[in-house]
Amino acid sequence: MRNTIAVLSTAILMWAGQAAGAETPYSMADFARVPKIDSHVHDNVADDTFLALARKNNFELLSINVDYPDFPSLSDQATVAHALRARDKLHFHFTTAFAMKGFGTPGWAERVNQRLNAEKAAGAVAVKIWKNVGLIETDAKGHKIMLDDPGFDPVIAHIISLQLPLIDHQGEPKNCWLPLDQMSTDNDRSYFKEHPNYYMYLHPEGPSYETLMAARDRFVAKHPDLHFVGAHMASLEWSVDRLAAFLDRYPNANVDLAARMTQVMYQSARDYKKVRAFYIKYQDRLLYGSDLAQNPSDKPAQFTREAQAFWEMDWRYLATPETQHVADLKADIKGLALPRTVIDKIYYRNAKRVFLAGQ
Repeated sequence: MRNTIAVLSTAILMWAGQAAGAETPYSMADFARVPKIDSHVHDNVADDTFLALARKNNFELLSINVDYPDFPSLSDQATVAHALRARDKLHFHFTTAFAMKGFGTPGWAERVNQRLNAEKAAGAVAVKIWKNVGLIETDAKGHKIMLDDPGFDPVIAHIISLQLPLIDHQGEPKNCWLPLDQMSTDNDRSYFKEHPNYYMYLHPEGPSYETLMAARDRFVAKHPDLHFVGAHMASLEWSVDRLAAFLDRYPNANVDLAARMTQVMYQSARDYKKVRAFYIKYQDRLLYGSDLAQNPSDKPAQFTREAQAFWEMDWRYLATPETQHVADLKADIKGLALPRTVIDKIYYRNAKRVFLAGQ
């Protein structure tokens, strides 16, 4: 009897130790060994700089082609993406995009759909719509074209038929509608100082933040069969409560975390438990992304240093309990130390399911 009790006691202690170990968060030492997917990058250079860094850090890349005037043309982005995809199918994936030129005119949707067919055949795993829809593009009457415009319906129906997710960058961070001294992060201050054409506080004649969010919500509700990914935390980065309500309302939606981590850090510095609970509750709906971009004018060595530091900062915040100084907040920010199972979903399994299920 004593032997049986001893064996059971040992088994219980071993189970308890394993359970405790399973809850031990990752450390910085784990960063390079854990499989990861960065679901939001822009690799616009047909060399191995970005891919070499990804391989070193156990990342796969999802490079997003986008109709952005500061990037190479859409055709040049596609050429680079095809070349990198052919070179390394294990680590490189890409999305396609379409230009808005001719929107609302006969034949536009047909031309876009033909492009989507060709890009899927070349390996594209998703389609991207950029913030020019809502903020920049206008119709024949000079009105801003919103995401829920019926003119998109034939294209969205085709995207659904191709079984491709749609990544949508709708609007901007809410800071974009605030004076510089009321913004929560220095990275937003510097970006909008350098890009006054996108700084909506300077353009009160443009659409309001809530107008853009409402158009996006109507769009997602209108297309329940569409696999929707809200880029940049669906531009709800300023409030995990607001983002939670969006995810609760639209079960076909996921969001990536790209370029919005400091806004969430700002919240966790004020209510750590709430932000950590958000990540745990919505662990199946969040995809890691950085928005790192390599363009032809970038110096490879500098890009490599900055990208490595950026990836490590995000990992330190999400995966470990370490505290780090975040210059954009002028504050020391404690890591969320999310459970390993949560990190594995956010950094890998969710992107695999959403974008790469057939690969």
